[in-house]
Amino acid sequence: MKLTLRIWILIIVLFLAFLAISPFGYFSKGVIIKSVERNSTLFNEGIRQGMVIKSINYNEISNADDYSKIISNLLPSQNETKLIISTDTGEFIIFTNKTPEITIGNIPKTKIKLGLDLQGGSRALIKPEKPLNSQEISDLIEITSNRLNVFGISDISVKPVSDLSGNNFMMIEVAGAAPSDLKSLIESQGKFEAKVGNDTVFIGGEQDITYVARSGQEAGIESCFQAEGGYVCRFRFAVYLSEQAAKRHANITSQLSINESASGRYLSKPLDLYVDDKLVDSLLISEELQGKVTTQISVQGSGSGTTQEDAFKSAQSNMKNLQTILITGSLPFKLEIVKLDTISPVLGKEFSKNILYLALIVFAIISIILFIRYRKIKITLSVILTMFSEAFITLGVAALISWNLDAPSIAGIIAGMGVGVNDQIVIIDEAVSKTNETLIERIKRALFIIVGAFLTIVAAMLPLFGAGAGMLRGFALTTIIGVTVGILITRPAFADILKIIQK
Repeated sequence: MKLTLRIWILIIVLFLAFLAISPFGYFSKGVIIKSVERNSTLFNEGIRQGMVIKSINYNEISNADDYSKIISNLLPSQNETKLIISTDTGEFIIFTNKTPEITIGNIPKTKIKLGLDLQGGSRALIKPEKPLNSQEISDLIEITSNRLNVFGISDISVKPVSDLSGNNFMMIEVAGAAPSDLKSLIESQGKFEAKVGNDTVFIGGEQDITYVARSGQEAGIESCFQAEGGYVCRFRFAVYLSEQAAKRHANITSQLSINESASGRYLSKPLDLYVDDKLVDSLLISEELQGKVTTQISVQGSGSGTTQEDAFKSAQSNMKNLQTILITGSLPFKLEIVKLDTISPVLGKEFSKNILYLALIVFAIISIILFIRYRKIKITLSVILTMFSEAFITLGVAALISWNLDAPSIAGIIAGMGVGVNDQIVIIDEAVSKTNETLIERIKRALFIIVGAFLTIVAAMLPLFGAGAGMLRGFALTTIIGVTVGILITRPAFADILKIIQK
């Protein structure tokens, strides 16, 4: 059987789709670093997100379980432990007594990115307080991404979406387990101000703050004690100010008087810490700092709970949130969560299994109906193989453009496969019809009908691509990709295959 140019094009495109999906992760060993805590020991030594850890202290790591076992045997410890971490970019030697502040995961088996519906996570649709232009939306996305990254949330997708009315929104997707802090981080504008009386000493962000300690001796939980109704834990961390902010602090404090009490001598006014215009803490200022230009101050706070463990976790969360706001500064606009969806990883796995079972059932039903209709195994097999070729190429394109395949995207692929089978039936019926026209003329007429249907589908999907604030973008995109692949590659190849079968 001589293969035509159209069939060769189909074969070549299938091979390229295979390379785009790259299912070589099955043979890769190690774990991929999803996030690294900023200012941590590993971060300062050069370890970054995206690196692959191959071994620790020459113990080979194949998956996340291996990593957990090795680390738990070494850390935490009372004395500093030497870690020799071998990655795909080189070897790092770390001395630490704490568990590495990184998030790891198994190396993806393919380059196909699964959406929240398939692997679990949370999705938030965010509406700014006022209409924003494209540049303002871009700035908001950049600052929001930075805030979430600094906080330590990994696998984040922050992108702009819009509805049919032209309203701009921001979509935040966090894969994996839903982080409990996502809602508070988004809803809080995070405007931080440190004031003495009514005078602002410094604000959050790079303009006034050069460094915020997040680990080691300069940051941590100081003490926990029992209080009325439960427990309270206090935290402390160092903040380094810019020269301008330090001078501002000196000028303001130089005008204050000194109060003497049983606990010591302090300035007459405290340093009040405000987040979104709400007082979160007041710090007494030692008389030694009066009029003094100092670039280092200590920020304190607390957390409470019914048990000491709850209070400890609350203090850690409050400290982390305050550190994040100090580092990133405030969001330029107040935000409102229009919709917040959370999907557990367990439900995501079950959903994936159900989709697979449904695909097998549909495959069996279509195969039986086609065989009953045409009574030719070659025609049945050619329709099925062409249908799955179209789906495989669509997956390759999705992997190439790094599109997250969620439930609507899968539905779009299935819809594209359905349209493909329908078009192939049109071609078959024209090919086997008893008319005076030649086979080539009949297939040309079938392709003309198919092109008309293709243009109608694309015209219907394009508005949907931007509708619903992006909720159905996946369905529209994969449907458009599927029918485009069909009209340009698989339908012409199927027509040539049918000609060969008929001959």
